[in-house]
Amino acid sequence: MARLRSVLGRKILLLCLGGLTLGLAGSPRRYAAILRHMRRELRALEYEDLANAIRSLYRSKLINFQEGVDGTATITLTDRGERRALTYQISKMRIKLPARWDGKWRLVMFDIPERFKKARDALRARLKQIGFREFQRSVFIHPFECKNEIDFIIEFYQVRPWVRYAIVDSIDNEFHLKQKFRHVLGLV
Repeated sequence: MARLRSVLGRKILLLCLGGLTLGLAGSPRRYAAILRHMRRELRALEYEDLANAIRSLYRSKLINFQEGVDGTATITLTDRGERRALTYQISKMRIKLPARWDGKWRLVMFDIPERFKKARDALRARLKQIGFREFQRSVFIHPFECKNEIDFIIEFYQVRPWVRYAIVDSIDNEFHLKQKFRHVLGLV
């Protein structure tokens, strides 16, 4: 039963984050996709389990819960809950692979100070995990659109002042890069 509550708690945190994501989404297509995903998740939850999970999250200080005089309830993420929800989201992040490559390269370049070494190392590891390849020590490259994912990662690790994102039309070692990405580019 404890594991079930943990799963439900995780879903509630993700749904709260979905509400936050709606505020940050830039297009109606993204709104619709987020709402469809949230609707699916809500249907999967039973009311009694939901109430138990909310109580558990409230006790663990991951959410704030307020009940209005008219019977409405307001649930908001605490700072701690938001960090936990973001951690769940970032660990599942993937770059969507389009049907065709647009012929452009995406570069993520950073020069993060030594005092933020842990964030720099975490950024480097996360970029590799989502499919980037190391181009140079602090420069990573990917062939597909991923601006939203990179913005999310940069905000999560709080390294925006030291990270740059560029879209490049051509690179002198493009043949070598195409070989590195041959599987995702469909060149196998």
